[in-house]
Amino acid sequence: MKRVTGIGGIFFQAKDPVALRAWYQKHLGIDVQVWGGAAFTWQGSETTIWSIGESGGDDFAPSTAPFMINYRVDDLTALLQALREEGCQVLDKTDDSEYGKFGWVVDPEGNKVELWQPPAGQ
Repeated sequence: MKRVTGIGGIFFQAKDPVALRAWYQKHLGIDVQVWGGAAFTWQGSETTIWSIGESGGDDFAPSTAPFMINYRVDDLTALLQALREEGCQVLDKTDDSEYGKFGWVVDPEGNKVELWQPPAGQ
């Protein structure tokens, strides 16, 4: 079974997300959109989302890290089951939406890792 097939997104929190987004836009040329991030499209149709949000929320909980990486996967259900069998800390919550299926695992350092199975055809 394939596990991670790419990076779907990089998300991090900032004390002043508006100022930090402006810095990245001005100095690194990232095309920050109104929703707070940018979408990088690579060969084919693969996209990586980059986003800065307000710090202090619980989106990354139980991690206390100010970032979370989203990895693309082919079969979320099978991967989450394999991770559970391997003794990993897999969070019970999953999400299935128009954007695909999402699940989460916590790495040994306490970082929340998002696993994303894109919708069919993406």
